[in-house]
Amino acid sequence: MDVSKLTITCVKAPRPRVLNRDTGEIKTDKNGNTVYEVTVSVEDEVGRIELVKIGITGEPPIKAGDAVHAVGLLGYVWEIAGKWGISYRATALLPQQEAASV
Repeated sequence: MDVSKLTITCVKAPRPRVLNRDTGEIKTDKNGNTVYEVTVSVEDEVGRIELVKIGITGEPPIKAGDAVHAVGLLGYVWEIAGKWGISYRATALLPQQEAASV
């Protein structure tokens, strides 16, 4: 996904993704690493804004209010029992100023 024309801002601090609210089970990847969920606002070049959650393995070095660079951002459609949505995943979420220096 080309994110060069998007403005992404972290609006909620990263937190581990919970699989089961009753047991508190936390989602992990195939290597046993904790999967985090980050809520961000995404603004396109014409000013449309959406709130989305991005999944990422490991806790990203960002906090609420940070401008974010999403590395390897992928969106995929899911469907379960007649309901559908789009889930997002990234290989890294970096503060914009840190990403600019890389």
